[in-house]
Amino acid sequence: MTRRPRRNHSPAFKAKVALAAIKGERTLAELAQQFDVHPNQITQWRSQLLEGASGVFGTAAAPEPAPAVDVKTLHAKIGELTLENGFFVRRARQGGSVAERKAMIDRDHELSVSRQAKALGISRGSIYYLLRPVSDADLKLMRRIDELHLEYPFAGSRMLKGLLQAEGHQVGRLHVSTLMKRMGLEALYRRPNTSKPAPGHKIYPYLLRNLAVVRPNQVWAMDITTIPMARGFVYLAAVVDWFSRKVLAWKLSITLSADFCIEALEEALARHGRPDIFNTDQGSQFTSAEFIKVLKAAEIAISMDGKGAWRDNVFVERLWRTVKYEEVYLRAYASVSEARASIGRYFGFYNGRRPHSSFGGQTPDQVYANQPTPIPVAA
Repeated sequence: MTRRPRRNHSPAFKAKVALAAIKGERTLAELAQQFDVHPNQITQWRSQLLEGASGVFGTAAAPEPAPAVDVKTLHAKIGELTLENGFFVRRARQGGSVAERKAMIDRDHELSVSRQAKALGISRGSIYYLLRPVSDADLKLMRRIDELHLEYPFAGSRMLKGLLQAEGHQVGRLHVSTLMKRMGLEALYRRPNTSKPAPGHKIYPYLLRNLAVVRPNQVWAMDITTIPMARGFVYLAAVVDWFSRKVLAWKLSITLSADFCIEALEEALARHGRPDIFNTDQGSQFTSAEFIKVLKAAEIAISMDGKGAWRDNVFVERLWRTVKYEEVYLRAYASVSEARASIGRYFGFYNGRRPHSSFGGQTPDQVYANQPTPIPVAA
């Protein structure tokens, strides 16, 4: 097999791909197939474009000439950098998954890709691996797994394999596990707290236990779910008022970065004021410094679910079930823009016209605006 030659993409090509990713009208799998670029590379270029965008509107002051350095000082500095380099190489190899370390590779850096791969402790060949498009059979299987996960959230890959085989699907447990990881799904059950938060990410206590939620804007909640499409899938984030179940803001994204969650949060704050408490799970999007900064700036108390305790955010979990059974599973979105428009229409129906039995037939909009008889909520 001939080795694929190393490609040097032009800045214009990178900008074109990054802009397409930021626009979010196609999934990462579709963009990778369209531009013949690995999804991880697209994500990296997207992040680089967003980080460097501020430079378009201003230039930094010209740096002053560097002062002269004597040889002894230079040698001492080389020694310090050698020690620091060894430290960071060890930390890079020990921390983070292979995918995260592969995303650190910069193909345009003066340091060769081989040297970068060696420093990060990953195979050079894996960097050039191109993700194959998701097959139609796998997409069909992923959709059914998503449905079963909503119905039986406690089911892991072993149980799902049995359920799928009982329906006539020829699939093994390993393949089910692979597809679940790809969709970001895992069985929901209480487990020992053996994992630690990411470095610099603080985990906040759960504030809703035995709390009576008696009015709108007392507690907001937010979560993320996957939305299957005809080709691939996207991510949906929504901000929900805990008392009225009203969807205050929502966003779709082709990646799991924190920025679309921040956009949804800022939109909810701009339209509806601010809550007393904001509750999320312990996902990296919600524990990121940028997301927490928005909440602290608005002086909102931060609450986070217990690890693996899906019932702590039960009303958002119920929303996902409703949205998927009444909207998503009835469609086969051909594009991100089609999914965005259709889900937007459904949320308009959900907030303004869909009656809720728990509110005596009132809609979330009516409950949010009229503030009917308070109901205690024990979480």
